[in-house]
Amino acid sequence: MTGPSQPTAAPGAAPAAPGASLNAARRARELAELAESAGSARGSAPVVDVLVIGGGVTGAGIALDAAARGLSVVLAEKHDLAFGTSRWSSKLVHGGLRYLASGSVGIARESAVERGILLERTAPHLVHALPQIVPLLPGTKPAGAALVRAGFLAGDLLRVTAGTSSATLPRSRRLAPAEVLRYAPTVRSAGLRGGLVFWDGQLVDDARLVVALARTAAAHGARILTRCAVREAHGTGARLTDELTGESFELRARAVVNAAGVWAGELAPGLTLRPSRGTHLVLPQSAFTGPTGALNAGLTVPVPGESNRFVFALPAPDGRVYVGLTDEDAPGPVPDVPQPAEAEIDFLLRTINSALHSPLSRADLLGTFAGLRPLLDDGTGRTADVSRKHAVLTGPDGLVTVVGGKLTTYRRMAEDALDAALARAALTARPCRTRTLPLVGAAPRARLADLPAPLRLVRRYGTEAPAVLAEAGADPALLAPIAPGTETTMAELLFAVRHEGALDADDLLDRRTRIGLAPAHRAAARSAAERALAR
Repeated sequence: MTGPSQPTAAPGAAPAAPGASLNAARRARELAELAESAGSARGSAPVVDVLVIGGGVTGAGIALDAAARGLSVVLAEKHDLAFGTSRWSSKLVHGGLRYLASGSVGIARESAVERGILLERTAPHLVHALPQIVPLLPGTKPAGAALVRAGFLAGDLLRVTAGTSSATLPRSRRLAPAEVLRYAPTVRSAGLRGGLVFWDGQLVDDARLVVALARTAAAHGARILTRCAVREAHGTGARLTDELTGESFELRARAVVNAAGVWAGELAPGLTLRPSRGTHLVLPQSAFTGPTGALNAGLTVPVPGESNRFVFALPAPDGRVYVGLTDEDAPGPVPDVPQPAEAEIDFLLRTINSALHSPLSRADLLGTFAGLRPLLDDGTGRTADVSRKHAVLTGPDGLVTVVGGKLTTYRRMAEDALDAALARAALTARPCRTRTLPLVGAAPRARLADLPAPLRLVRRYGTEAPAVLAEAGADPALLAPIAPGTETTMAELLFAVRHEGALDADDLLDRRTRIGLAPAHRAAARSAAERALAR
């Protein structure tokens, strides 16, 4: 790959994946075709096989699964792809260590299996191995260190039973103090006895996974309709409203799956969810840079008094670090964009500071973000103790709803939800293919390493990275960063408009890129986003 300092456009670069381009013109055409078909269909004849409600990771996963099985599919999303919980995660594809600690072996193994699928088969361009470091500081007693080490060894066993190669995820091991400081140079060296390292998966970005799923589904024939609201749904159809024009029509389907996440209860009466808020801080990498370099691993700090809760500092693109996360009850109306509580910000700073030689403060923050987990209410005392196992529920009218689960296990959630919907509708389809079906941009790591594009772009676009460079044409200015605080280029914004379904500046800044996680950077980049849309 060429060096990351100055990308160059590739003459004659391959175009975007055939059939996978999402844009305003395709959306308008497919909506018009559906409305016409719905109006001309006689009686109650279904227009499509499967209607999926919700454009998060689970909904996009269901749309891909159904389309890959040869079914006709419509995905309707009120806002944008990855608008809700799917963009507010820690960006980890984890193997379920926390679930082992609580005795949930089945969920832990499911997480490990799905992690391996993403890393080695379906999305190796978007997911890479990340070392997670637990420093052994004076506050970590020998018994606590032994417990963590035992957990890591159990995680190694999970990796083996899941079939993931040690070449993909190395074995856990003990670290010397100097090794800890090479990974995490701002860890307190006074009293440092070394550390423990465990390898897990990390997404370059969660919203990019959702976009890749939706585009892969589109390449298999699914119609992906953003800004398309569903306010009334049942087992054989729903009323769709184009949020851009206000026009509505009734779409009939053989099967309907409600994958609306924390909003699922609005379509499924009687469903009781217990949203749990997870908050993160956004900090500059410079706050974690020391004499031995920058943070190049996940720094994992135990929460005092808890046996299986940690606060993470995770390196992120654009010279950022995400610190998270919390697990707090979030009762009441569900907001479009959740906001962190002040106490959560203080908790995260206090916990991560316990491992650092120079404490962080609110003055260091670039931004914060919070997401709501769509947990099924089981009456447990704390949301942290509510099961993360997903649930697939079929209502009296045949509407299938899927809730709970984790980003890592989206594929299995999608398969289970679709299987339930097909069984209810007595609809025949080919077997599920998503265990081995590569997403748009995916390729073996050896091929990814040979692409004529910077590593930063390969990790975001995979084999489409040369096509992103080609958006610049003969204008090298389109390959320069669009604003201070980001490496994002105008070529990437143009690619997002033409091929990734971005319809407005918010789509570009908050989901196709994550510039918006730092409000100051967002303000500086907004004019570039508007210029990209105008082109």
